[in-house]
Amino acid sequence: MVNKSVLVLNRSYLPVHVTSLRRAFSLLYQEVARAVDEGYESFDFESWSRLSTFGQESVGTSLGAIRVPRVIALLHFDRVPMRHVRYSRVNVFARDRYTCQYCGVSPHRSQLNLDHVVPRSHGGKTSWENVVCSCVDCNRRKGGRTPEQARLRLLRRPRRPRWSPLANLVVGPSCDEQWRPFLRGADGDARGAAAAG
Repeated sequence: MVNKSVLVLNRSYLPVHVTSLRRAFSLLYQEVARAVDEGYESFDFESWSRLSTFGQESVGTSLGAIRVPRVIALLHFDRVPMRHVRYSRVNVFARDRYTCQYCGVSPHRSQLNLDHVVPRSHGGKTSWENVVCSCVDCNRRKGGRTPEQARLRLLRRPRRPRWSPLANLVVGPSCDEQWRPFLRGADGDARGAAAAG
């Protein structure tokens, strides 16, 4: 329960991060953030800890049971999330929705690899436009060859995404219902990126 994900908003209620429940409670207790409930009302730690836990997920503490916050807002952070997406393994997986771009399966993350469409041995670069998510089996089958040489077909041509990695949380399994109103703008960007892919 303590490792549950919590959406972090900036002071303008724009999504900037996802953190663990443990970290969210720490930010609330230190008065760096406020919990935001389903009615968009914000609470400091003391007032949040007094809310009823009836019908709500909660964690036990020395003070008694405390409701699990799904969304917190930072009190002094104004920066707007970057629209430029940094190239990283996790962001490539997010762009490709944790799905092999050759066979279309979505195995456990431990069974996913990054694959250079044009292998590095053939001059391929490590870039958004040349790296895709692939399952271990397809990666092995492809080896150091191009997809054509390995008789594999890409589901989508890889491109640099135009959305924030947080946008994938809207369609991802870790998305909480309470996050959706704050991710609505990102949701449109994610759908647009998927359609463009």
